[in-house]
Amino acid sequence: MREPRKVRAGVTALAALAVVGSGTVIATAPDAVADPVSTWNDSAYRGQVEVVRAQDGTERSVLRGKVFVDRDRDSVSDANERGLRGVLVSNGRDVVTTDSRGRYELPVYDNMTVFITQPSGYQVPVDEHNVAQFHYNHLPEGSPDLRYGGIAPTGPVPAAVNFPVVRSRVTQDRKQHCVIGGDLQTYDKTEVSYARKGAINDLAQRSDYQGCGTLFIGDVVGDDLSLYPDVKNLTSVLNGPARFLPGNHDLDFDAETAEHSFDTFRAQLAPAYYSYDVGDVHVVALNTVRYPCTPDVDNADGLRPNCDDPENKPAYNGRLDERQLAWLEQDLARVPKNKLVVIASHIGLLNYADEGSPVHQVDQVREVYRLLEGRKAVAVSGHSHSIENMRTGDLAKGWRDLFGLEGLPFPHITAGAISGDWYSGQLTEDGYPVAVGRDGGRPGVLTLDIKGNSFTERYTVTGQSDQVQTQLGLNTPTYRDWYVARQEWNRTRDGAAPELVEPTVVSRADLKGTTWLTTNFWMGSTGSTVEVSLDGGPARKAVRTQRMRGEDQFVGPEWSDPHAVAQQLVHGGSLADRSMHLWRFELPADLAVGAHEAKVTATDVHGRTFTDVLAFEVVEQR
Repeated sequence: MREPRKVRAGVTALAALAVVGSGTVIATAPDAVADPVSTWNDSAYRGQVEVVRAQDGTERSVLRGKVFVDRDRDSVSDANERGLRGVLVSNGRDVVTTDSRGRYELPVYDNMTVFITQPSGYQVPVDEHNVAQFHYNHLPEGSPDLRYGGIAPTGPVPAAVNFPVVRSRVTQDRKQHCVIGGDLQTYDKTEVSYARKGAINDLAQRSDYQGCGTLFIGDVVGDDLSLYPDVKNLTSVLNGPARFLPGNHDLDFDAETAEHSFDTFRAQLAPAYYSYDVGDVHVVALNTVRYPCTPDVDNADGLRPNCDDPENKPAYNGRLDERQLAWLEQDLARVPKNKLVVIASHIGLLNYADEGSPVHQVDQVREVYRLLEGRKAVAVSGHSHSIENMRTGDLAKGWRDLFGLEGLPFPHITAGAISGDWYSGQLTEDGYPVAVGRDGGRPGVLTLDIKGNSFTERYTVTGQSDQVQTQLGLNTPTYRDWYVARQEWNRTRDGAAPELVEPTVVSRADLKGTTWLTTNFWMGSTGSTVEVSLDGGPARKAVRTQRMRGEDQFVGPEWSDPHAVAQQLVHGGSLADRSMHLWRFELPADLAVGAHEAKVTATDVHGRTFTDVLAFEVVEQR
């Protein structure tokens, strides 16, 4: 997406929960983990795809090979190593299944990527950086002249491309923890260091995702594709396989056609789209970025072309090409109906933050829904640098207006961003930016905790326990006046900057207006509740600001997260002036002068509760 202006104020002693307006979380101890380094390093299967070069000079129109169980883990198909039956192999267009001896045949075309779908109970190899190795690029003459290199000439069709796997209990387990990393999006080596000190360091301390691994869902870097080796150095400290899908900042922008727009990504990291299985889960990694932008002129529903947005430069759009759609249909047709399907993409099929934008959602969303009809599914995406937990039946006005939808057919989750709000704002004492997002969310990663074909979603804020799920603030008339004045000052820089003094002090005059205690519940959704107890009194329900029942977005000071805005208007970044996971509780107008305490209990759709406390004071006048 288009980035906001980035402002950094230098290193401060700002602790993650000591910023203006935050509550105090009543948290349990961080989740215990096993020794992650020794556990993963002892079991990791390191290797590569076996490419057997032809010696006879024969031009081949068919690619042959096999999927084999690599008993000695040398990545070479030996005579005594059996082939594996029933594995899906694709050239990105056609999908075939290996025979009883693990063999496959696929038609050849230029600039194709051949890959396998890792079957449950087996593990594809990873390289020294933990990047999964399961594909081969075929581009005989190599990419056109591209700044970042693209794909080197591969030469003629090999005599065989063989895909090694090993048996794996961790990928067979019906309990999986799939980490989804949104928008790492490092623009330079300084930001690489922020990621290392932040979410990557957190993941290095965890060992619960060895089976499913980490899927980085696009915008792996920020336009500078020479940083891919730095990213792979980051993934080398993870404790499970690392996979990637492409985002709009992973493009070869000098490619003249869409055919070559992700050549460097494919050469360095992964196919542009693919799938893999763990447990009872089928993960589909889609490429939803089309560059150069392609108008939706062939849509039978007459949706308008979406390539003319003046802010969309260089122009891309959310779209699946016909080849990828054909692959997706064949891929899903071979997946048992009782499996959970995780549809992962960079640009989301639909999202809340950009619900009115045809560029930042996927043209063929209804076609994807048709292919998934009758299946248990969840969509996860990045791109918007926001956290969104959208449930079945949720509806935003833009989805109806643009796509003719009347509600989501299955859950959609926008996974936040490792970079948060593009690494903006102050630095924490741990050396990475606060980077509070456009929805008031904070940097972190999503985990899908899976049992069988059911899942629960978990968002882990960078540097925090999983119990930290909310942030509290006070939205007062004084705050709203400051919001407007500070915005104007940021525009003109005329005179002294307005200051928000004592944001947790409320005057009697403010109470006689409308003052809300706000709770930003990042994974809060339709079906979640937030309750507030004042000074030990009975718990009363707060009201969600955005009900997701087809209404338009509510935008402005009264709908904002004051905790987030108090940082953003001072230290830079986006502005949390709307959110689909904000709750408000109106403070009584007759609260006594003196100190008060609000205890907030947020309960998600899975029955998990999270408690936060905000102390504030009522005074006669400020």
